[in-house]
Order: sequence, then C-alpha cells, then structure tokens
Amino acid sequence: MARMALLALLALLPFAFAVLGFWQVERRAWKLDLIARVDARVHADPVPAPGPTVWPSISAASSEYRRVSLSGRYLPAAGTLTKAVTGRGPGFWLIAPFRDERGFTVLVNRGFLPEGQMAPAGPSSARRVTGLLRLSEPGGGFLRSNDPAAGRWYSRDVAAIAQARGLGEQGPGEVAPYFVDADAASEPGPSPQGGMTVIAFRNTHLIYALTWFALMAMSLWALGFVWRGRRGDVDV
Repeated sequence: MARMALLALLALLPFAFAVLGFWQVERRAWKLDLIARVDARVHADPVPAPGPTVWPSISAASSEYRRVSLSGRYLPAAGTLTKAVTGRGPGFWLIAPFRDERGFTVLVNRGFLPEGQMAPAGPSSARRVTGLLRLSEPGGGFLRSNDPAAGRWYSRDVAAIAQARGLGEQGPGEVAPYFVDADAASEPGPSPQGGMTVIAFRNTHLIYALTWFALMAMSLWALGFVWRGRRGDVDV
C-alpha cells in the first residue's frame, strides 16, 4: 500500500515539474521582450512628456523608461531630497517641480547629490529638460516609510511629495502622476548629476527552468526505479 502511494506521488511529480519548467520558459520570453522594449525606448528620440489627457492610461508596460522632454521652467518651490545609493556612494536624489509650458507640473529628478552637499535652487530661466519617464514609488524604500512631516523621503512618491510641497493646488490634474529622471545633457553635474538611472532586470528564468526540468528527469527516474522494484516483488 505504501509503495502504491509512493508510485502515485512519483507519477504526479514529473507533471508538476514540467508545468513549472514551461512556465519559467514563458516568463523568460516575456522578460526578454520587456528588456528589448525598454532598450528601444531608452535609445529612441524623446517625445513630449504625456499631458493630462493620457495620464489615466500610463502604465509600466506602456510608458516606463520612455524618453520624454519638457519645456518650461523650474518652480521656485524647494527641492525634495530622497534617499539614494549609487555607484558614487550614498546620497540623495534632488526632486524639483517643473512647470511645463502646456500648463501642468511634473516632478523632475534633477540627479544625484552626495551626502553633505546643499541642494541648489532650480534654474529660473526657461529650459528644455529631457530624460526618462518613471512611475511613482509610493510608500518608501530601504525598509523605511516616507515621513513627509519630518521631511524624510526614502522613495520618489509623486503624490505624497506634491502634497507636502503644496503643488497642484490650482485644481485636479495639476501634477503629473509620474516623474522624469533628467539625463546628463539636462543636468551635466557635478551636483546634481543627471543621467544616473540604472536600468537592470533580473533574468534568472532559464536557470529556474533548467532546475525544474532536471527535477522532472530525476522524478521520472525515481518513478521507474520504484516501478521496477514493485514488478520485481510481484514476479517473485
């Protein structure tokens, strides 16, 4: 009876491992397609940053890491420092409100500031800013929650930063639901230093797929071994 139960279990395992293996193959294809799409966006010519009419349709799949441009001026409101760890060491991203000439405000990540450096005021002259569209990062990061009252920010939470800075008080739809990582041409540095967006996608699906398929093969071998042992008992 125990051997029959073991045979039943071993008969199910190859199927389960095969399903998991093929699922990882599908996930790998999806990830490679995502990487290709993002790479095409990053290297494309910039397009005007999305205006209010298309904000409801913005998503990671359709918009994130798209190269965009803004034309207008930085607002005199104080910049917001959010925690950052980069190849240059720990520091902050400098987030500043930018008023586009089309009549809406976008938070722009002007770039990286090392710890201990004062945040410079935004340039007052009209300018064009180009960079990558990024989605809001609500809540916090680095295992800490944002604390707007204390001015401690661990993620680039667009809605919370806009509220804390009194932006968008002219009416709904005033502040874009995304932010823009300024590129090095717009913020050449050294402080803030633009163009430091890291684009990296973890892609270990092939390793996982091979692992599941190896387990499938092992379970098939085990099934055959137990089955042959059972047949040997019957023949005796």
